[in-house]
Order: sequence, then C-alpha cells, then structure tokens
Amino acid sequence: MRVCIHRGTKEIGGTCVEIESSSTRIVLDVGLPLDATSPDEVPLHPIAGFETPDASLLGVVISHPHQDHYGLAYRLPNQTLFLIGKAAQSILAAGALFTPSGTTFENVVHLEDRKPITLGPFTILPFLVDHSAYDAYAVLVEADGKRLFYSGDLRAHGRKGALFQKLVSQPPERVDVLLMEGTTIGRNVHAFPTEAALEERFVELFQQTEGMPLVWCSGQNIDRLVTVMRACVKTGRQFIIDMYTAHVLRATGNERLPQAGWDHIKVFLPSTQRRQMIRRGEFDLANSYRPWRIFPEQFAQAAATSVMLFRPSMINDIEKASCLLGSRLIYSLWSGYLKDPKTKGFLEWLHRHDIPLDECHTSGHATVQDLVTLRQAFSNAPVVPIHTTNADRFEDLFGNVARRNDGEWWTV
Repeated sequence: MRVCIHRGTKEIGGTCVEIESSSTRIVLDVGLPLDATSPDEVPLHPIAGFETPDASLLGVVISHPHQDHYGLAYRLPNQTLFLIGKAAQSILAAGALFTPSGTTFENVVHLEDRKPITLGPFTILPFLVDHSAYDAYAVLVEADGKRLFYSGDLRAHGRKGALFQKLVSQPPERVDVLLMEGTTIGRNVHAFPTEAALEERFVELFQQTEGMPLVWCSGQNIDRLVTVMRACVKTGRQFIIDMYTAHVLRATGNERLPQAGWDHIKVFLPSTQRRQMIRRGEFDLANSYRPWRIFPEQFAQAAATSVMLFRPSMINDIEKASCLLGSRLIYSLWSGYLKDPKTKGFLEWLHRHDIPLDECHTSGHATVQDLVTLRQAFSNAPVVPIHTTNADRFEDLFGNVARRNDGEWWTV
C-alpha cells in the first residue's frame, strides 16, 4: 500500500490523501484550502480521475461536511464514487439550495459506524467521531495486509464525546500508520469548554438580555444549535431559525434534533434566502415551513421572549423590523474571523446600534491532551502529521513520528 498526502502536511484545511494498491486507488477527502478566494481557481491535485474519469480511481471518501474536506468535490467527474455519511450527504444537498458551498453527489456509498466497505483491494472501516460537523468519520483503510488509520477531524468535548472515549478504548488492532490531525497544536489553550458549559453560558447571557439575543453561529453546527435550543427552553424563549437552518436540521433525518414543528421553534425566511427560493422555484419547500413561520413585523413584539439565529446578511431584515432595542450579539464562531477586515463593517454596525458583543464558542477540534490520548491508543504505529501548521511539535508530543511532505509518495 502506497500513500501520498497531496495537501495537508503543513496546513490546516485543503486535505487530500491518495492511497494506491494493486494499480487501483482511493482518495481521502478533497478539501478546499482555507485561504482560497474561489474554489474554481484552486488547481485540482494531479490525481488520475480528477480531471477526467479513470477506472483505477475506485472512490473518494468525504470524512465530514466541512469545506476544507469536501470543497473541491464538485469539480470531479459526475460518475466519481463518493463515500460519505448519509446525513452528511443530505446536509450538503440541503445547503446547495441556499449557498454556493452546498453540493450534491450522484454516485454514493454511505459510511456507517464500524461497517466495512470493500472497494477492490481496499477495505474501508468508518468510525463515527465527535466533531463540530455532523456525521463525521475517521476511517481505517486496509490493503496488502497493511492498515492505515486516518483521524479526519475530531474532538472529545462535544455532545458526542462518548464516541472519542469509545475509539480510544476500542481502537482497531494492528494499525501500521496513524494519520492524525493536529489543528490545535501551537495554540495556547489547555482545555476547551464543553457544549454543556456553553449551554449554561448561553442561559446566563439570555437572562441578562432585555431584548432579543442574536446568536451568530453556523447553521450546520448541529451541536451548537442543540446547545442554543436547550438554553432557550431553560429561559422560556422561543428560538427563531432561518429557513436554511431549518432545512439542514430536517436533512439530518434525526427527529431528536431541533426541528420546525417543535414547541419553542419558529422559522424565518430572510430576504436573501427568499430571493434564492424564488430564483430556484422552490415554492413547495418554502410552503412546507409555513405552519411555523414568523415574519419580520412580529419580531419587535416577540423580541423579549425570543432568540434569533443570526448572520450579517440579515441586517436589513431586522433593521426594518425595529426589533433591536435591548438586543445582544452572541458570537459563536472562531474568534479569528472577528479580526478579518471583512468583519469591520459589521462591528461598526453593532457599535452604531449600541449592541454589545459576547463570545460563546468552543473548538471543533481535539485538545492537545486528547490528541495525546488518541496517539496512545495507537502506540505501536508511527504517527504522520496532517491538518496542522505545527508538524515540528509532533515528535515532542507524541513520539515515533514519520513526517511527510505534500506530494511525497511512501510505502506503508
């Protein structure tokens, strides 16, 4: 079994790993680099089957629905076989109705927790993991009597943290190489808040807000949506979500997650999304949420008993609704985005409206200590750094490290 990390040995995001056996190949992830301005302008990796069909490319695994792992998949030939979780596929398809970052796949095999998939000489065993993306997997790849474990992106402090404990207590046996993410290495943080801790902080902030709290978080961060929903219930507030988020939640197929139709949930169609729905002719979809709709003219009266899932694209809608008196912005994304020059105009808007900003967030990636625990579960395997800007730290932290370069082929 031969391996090439085409991208990811020295950066976070843009991950792509090719594995070859018996003149056939599979690929793990085909991500968009985080610094890319347009996915159309990023060169595809020199992998046979990416530009034009090639029978020796048996399949492409998408570990989870984050753009830095699937973002170039739309440029591969339509007949490409993709391996992805069923809910993850549905979430990306739901997103495609509203955002350019969504995508659809025509030829799919679904990943399921610890259920093996055979493609030619390869056996692929997925492991459901805790991550800020819903339906995320690590994978074990076996071929030629060798076994490679790819961590994908994972953590231990989310609402599915038990999956991490299960992985480290029941890891696959006889692993020959561990491709392990190291996103948080180099950050001066020893621990991250759990989603349960965030829930209590949201409760405090909601209680301190006389008007309507505006929560800026990803509509695909399902753990966070559950956290906010639980805080709403505890404080007697309804949760106003946009139609895109409602459709993503419906796409999970998990009725235990917050859904339109639940008590305490209302659905708002922002003007930007309404224009997209009209342009695409998705009138039946919009109508399917009508029983639970809330309209801007109702916001001011509902402000003191509501929480709104918010994005800056909704500014015009809520300004016209005159519902900002006593409101608060709760920022629940990576703090680095606040330093982006593109965010300056939004921060000035908050200042003009005298809206305080509070941060309430946690990482989607494992702490260094949890990475140490993961590495110890595969103690006999050399670890190859991936999805990190600090590969030079791996030796001191984990021992028995085999560093590789982008584009370098090596044999397991």
